[in-house]
Amino acid sequence: MADTSFGPKGWTPERLGNLSGKTYVITGANAGAGFQAARILLGKGAEVVMLNRSAEKSAAAVNELKQEFGAAAPVRFIRMDLAEQASVRMAADEVLKTTPRIDALICNAAIAQVPTRKLTPDGFESQLGTNHYGHFTLCGMLFERIEETQGRIVVVASLGYNMGLKTIRFDDMNWNEGYGANTAYSQSKLAQMMFAYELQDRVKAAGRNVEVYVCHPGSSATSLISTSGSWTMRLIWWLMTKTPMVQTAEQGAYPEVMCATEEGLTEQRALYGPTGTREFVGPVGRGTLNAHAYDKPVMVKLWERSEKDTGFSWSI
Repeated sequence: MADTSFGPKGWTPERLGNLSGKTYVITGANAGAGFQAARILLGKGAEVVMLNRSAEKSAAAVNELKQEFGAAAPVRFIRMDLAEQASVRMAADEVLKTTPRIDALICNAAIAQVPTRKLTPDGFESQLGTNHYGHFTLCGMLFERIEETQGRIVVVASLGYNMGLKTIRFDDMNWNEGYGANTAYSQSKLAQMMFAYELQDRVKAAGRNVEVYVCHPGSSATSLISTSGSWTMRLIWWLMTKTPMVQTAEQGAYPEVMCATEEGLTEQRALYGPTGTREFVGPVGRGTLNAHAYDKPVMVKLWERSEKDTGFSWSI
């Protein structure tokens, strides 16, 4: 049943008030939904800090936004490669030095459907290392700053969590055997969700003041598949974009902006996103969350494994 709490049109940026004085940090914000989220937030007066891998593309994105909103528009970027733990730590340090408040950290960046198994410089399967481990360390390093503002962490997940094994393959997380582009991607996005839901539990138990939300963009016309997917996946995706089953990148940004700003979100143990056909498209609200995403023993084991693998221990 569709969520109608925001009316028949669902959540839209029309609900946003003036965001002057607020600061939002977004990973992967030089294109796609992340870029559109930055546009929406800047348009409401907020400051945006982009954390992106490509300095060249980031400079172009910042220039485009300043052309739209004026040379004084408060948008900047810090280079960060989520696939490299050292880069994540350097970027987080730079954020802490230059960004006195964080109203929300939006974990938007991802790679998807990598056709052949690759490892990050730290030895992790590329999708798990980028999508999960990179954000795991980043969130941990920025947590105290986020809490100072009683801010939020927004994890941008994927309906892909319902595919693949629907759990974490702890005995071979790097897919030394049986690698599949989709199964590895699905595990990485499930891991992100499990991290977020376990973080919710730990925040509550410790009495900390950070809200954690999980959303997904639905089926949106972004460059995610065309950037890292195989030629076959790129063709399939191109054909899909010609159908009503794919919405715009701007619409794909609505769930993450909603989770970063909306005061009316009372439920954190939820998955927010489109509520229309197959939850690919349609009005944005609270969607379907399947129980394997918050399997408590698996979440705890993943958290402990993530601390061990990244070498980063959360102080919560």
